[in-house]
Amino acid sequence: MVGLALSTLVHCVLPLNSHSQGDFLCLVCNKVFPLQRMLTRHLKCHSAVKKHVCRYCAKGFNDTFDLKRHMRTHTGIRPYRCELCEKAFTQRCSLESHLKKIHGVTQQYAYRERRSKIFVCEDCGYTSTNGEEYYLHMREHHPTSPALRRYFRKHAASTATKLGTVLFYRNTGAYYL
Repeated sequence: MVGLALSTLVHCVLPLNSHSQGDFLCLVCNKVFPLQRMLTRHLKCHSAVKKHVCRYCAKGFNDTFDLKRHMRTHTGIRPYRCELCEKAFTQRCSLESHLKKIHGVTQQYAYRERRSKIFVCEDCGYTSTNGEEYYLHMREHHPTSPALRRYFRKHAASTATKLGTVLFYRNTGAYYL
């Protein structure tokens, strides 16, 4: 069943039972997820097709998030730092686990409450909670980074009407929207 397409796997999803509303079972590995979207994301790991490949070791991933997390094992970038002891982590969940186990601090988030977003430069480890600061860092220090181009395409569309149809990217050329 591992070689099944994701679309086939999505149809193999069943709630655990009528009393446990919101619990969804993966029929491939029997893991349980509280939300449908979490199960749908998980099902990608069972797909034989890996669209995102690590440039360091050629390991494949189905999700850009998983690739980015994996790449940090090669780059050594640890953007999540403990404010109590300065230990740093590659993932937010690892920092939260550390805070609970080592310092006895439990993070309190309401159900479905979003945590503050952190922007991480995967080239040098610079972090910011402000998207504009992140963009300016990327433009200044990594002008040829693919991450900058992705960020630019994603965020420039909303400002394109204000700036016109041509936006210039440093001295390397123009991007047309």
